[in-house]
Amino acid sequence: MKIVKVIEVIAASDKGFTEATQNAIKEASKTVKNIKSIYIKEMNANVVDQKIISYAVNAKISFELDK
Repeated sequence: MKIVKVIEVIAASDKGFTEATQNAIKEASKTVKNIKSIYIKEMNANVVDQKIISYAVNAKISFELDK
């Protein structure tokens, strides 16, 4: 029987939501193995002078535990 665990992370980027999502996977994979999926729970951006200066995602990352 496979056991799947879920962690919640927040990641950011100054380029876009796609890169923020990739950063979440990149950082999580430093300590978590067998990542199977990522679910973007929330997205937000910070604005200064009518320009977006940073993007962030709140994501749930699912991974299988080793037997």
